[in-house]
Amino acid sequence: MQIFCFYPSRKNRNIGITDKPFIILPNHTSYLDIFLMFSLFPEKPFLFMGKSEILSYPIISTYFKNLNIPVDRKNKMKAGQAFVKAKQALEEGFSLVIFPEGGIPDLPAPQLANFKDGAFLLAQKTGVPVIPVAFLNHHQLFSDPGNFLGSAHPGLSKVFVHEPIFVGDDVSTTKKLCRSLIQQSLLDAQKKK
Repeated sequence: MQIFCFYPSRKNRNIGITDKPFIILPNHTSYLDIFLMFSLFPEKPFLFMGKSEILSYPIISTYFKNLNIPVDRKNKMKAGQAFVKAKQALEEGFSLVIFPEGGIPDLPAPQLANFKDGAFLLAQKTGVPVIPVAFLNHHQLFSDPGNFLGSAHPGLSKVFVHEPIFVGDDVSTTKKLCRSLIQQSLLDAQKKK
């Protein structure tokens, strides 16, 4: 159990692959997802790969800019450069965290937005596995800071880590499988309330 900012965490398992890089694919429901990642997964050094717009958020930009690979989704050339940087990071032994929904969706949790292809194409190209991760209750602990009446309180962070999956020839099938695994973990957690 790790503690960070009054959020102890409980996860079902540690990530088993520690000698080779991998791509962590968590759902995204709260800024807490970003801040707790290092205490949740201390086994191996990793970088975040995420939308460049996050650099405009005051607190998060300080945390994000030196540790990560920003992706400018409006500029294909810059997005391509980010893909190359991500590939190099994996080759150097860093793992990556990529939120496959592309940001915090405007959907009520536990609904997931459609997953984007980028993480899966990167995993396929580099031969590293993806590890689906379900943040089961972060949306209840720390909501969007713009929501004045939203929740923001200490509590137990609950996380379900799935087994690593290698992306084969069919990116679409792996993407659907990962989304289904995370969605099922979220639904199972709701039933246990």
